[in-house]
Amino acid sequence: MHTDARTLENGSLIEGDLCIVGAGAAGITLAREWMDAGHRVLLLEGGGFDYDPRMQELYRGENVGLPYFPLQAARLHYFGGTTGHWAGFCSTLDRHDFETRDWVPHSGWPITRADLEPYYRRALPILQLGSDEWSAAGWQRRDSTLVPFPLDESVAWTKMWQFSPPARFGMLYRDAIVGARDVHLYTHANVVEILANEGATAVDGLRVRTLEGKEHRVRATRYVLACSTIQNARLLLASNGRASAGLGNAHDLVGRFFMEHLEMPSGNLAMLGRAPPSTQMYAFVFGRTKARGELALSAAAQREHRILNATVALEAAPLVEQGKSTFEWATPDVVDKMRVERVVPEDLPAASAVPRTFHLLTRQEQAPNPASRITLGTDRDALGMPRVRLDWRLTELDRRSFRGFYDALGRELGRAGIGRLQMRDWVMEPPTSPWPKSLGGGWHHMGTTRMHADPKQGVVDANCRVHGIANLYVAGAAVYPTAGCVNPTLTLVALTIRLADHLRGLEQRVP
Repeated sequence: MHTDARTLENGSLIEGDLCIVGAGAAGITLAREWMDAGHRVLLLEGGGFDYDPRMQELYRGENVGLPYFPLQAARLHYFGGTTGHWAGFCSTLDRHDFETRDWVPHSGWPITRADLEPYYRRALPILQLGSDEWSAAGWQRRDSTLVPFPLDESVAWTKMWQFSPPARFGMLYRDAIVGARDVHLYTHANVVEILANEGATAVDGLRVRTLEGKEHRVRATRYVLACSTIQNARLLLASNGRASAGLGNAHDLVGRFFMEHLEMPSGNLAMLGRAPPSTQMYAFVFGRTKARGELALSAAAQREHRILNATVALEAAPLVEQGKSTFEWATPDVVDKMRVERVVPEDLPAASAVPRTFHLLTRQEQAPNPASRITLGTDRDALGMPRVRLDWRLTELDRRSFRGFYDALGRELGRAGIGRLQMRDWVMEPPTSPWPKSLGGGWHHMGTTRMHADPKQGVVDANCRVHGIANLYVAGAAVYPTAGCVNPTLTLVALTIRLADHLRGLEQRVP
């Protein structure tokens, strides 16, 4: 069932059993999981079914830290959310991403990769993925042309990605949501405040506004914030009627630990030998490639070098660049230098179609950093909500990890006779050096309401419930304690399915 909140009488009361705030990947997934649960589910979406500049402008904020994208461009504010411009990249977090790493402050999840395994499988059809195979060997068995590089996997390995078409939730699931008997979708219903009880131990309701000036109240048994990493934190901080610092913020953690994936061009790879290894496994054509590999370091190598998790994608250089560059491979002490004057020997056929020169695009996790955060500014949007201030900050560990990653990977590629690396100057600079102008991210917002068993170290518990508030939960990448080096959508959908199961279990225990 669908209702446009603008058509309701001003001051209407909307009631249900479960209220989901936000109809993006997390919110729609949770609603779908509860379609036939026999409970009245409210799904509140601030926008409509189509892009509206007025709605998008509500996401405008201020960047006060490192240079970052305009905030109103990084998320979409209508039914389906940011899946409307999602590229479809999917991979699982690694087992060690969930573990506490002594060289990564604030690392460690209260759940394990094994806890998520069944939910990763259940997420596949939602994202229109065809296989639960995530190993390079498994994909090679499916397609003999997909051959991973012959690497020593105790040092480096090929990590696999699968590609959703991509799944546009707004188009894929609109009819099912609107036609569901138990799901009641309200569009143009912007939540502007979470109303808590006197002790701020439970949520009594929500205040909803429309751009046309109407205001409504929402009342439910349980509430789930699923309106994106930045918006979840913004709403908790702005709901300060009962708790002056904002709901769930007794220990000043809401909004902290904002994370991005550092996605940056880092150098080049020159393939060596008259018959270099096949690179078909690492190739990507948007809309056609079902799976591809990226190069990663093992957990043991990351531990040895005390660096963050990262992968590198190989992008074939344009034809005019093939065989024309001079490459240099540097070991950590930069003394063992090897030079390749011409990548493609002149006696090879000029028409060789196999690329031998590749650009390297690194995707690295950001170290959890409490100083990297979302706060509220003094400016307000058209609904009266305080706008956000993003103070994106990185650490020396973030900078040093790029160099450490390529020191180890370069040695292994050289040992295996695959090729040599030429790094961009900034990668080889000291870790205290300024970040280059190419600093950028993947538009992957994570953290701000991180998961931890200890209320003094996290905003939500292992079941995504806000510490100290009996009936308030958070869904989406906002709960990630660490980012891993993979795009967040698959994991956030898996976590949302897990949350749906947990909430159903609570209902079944009610006498």
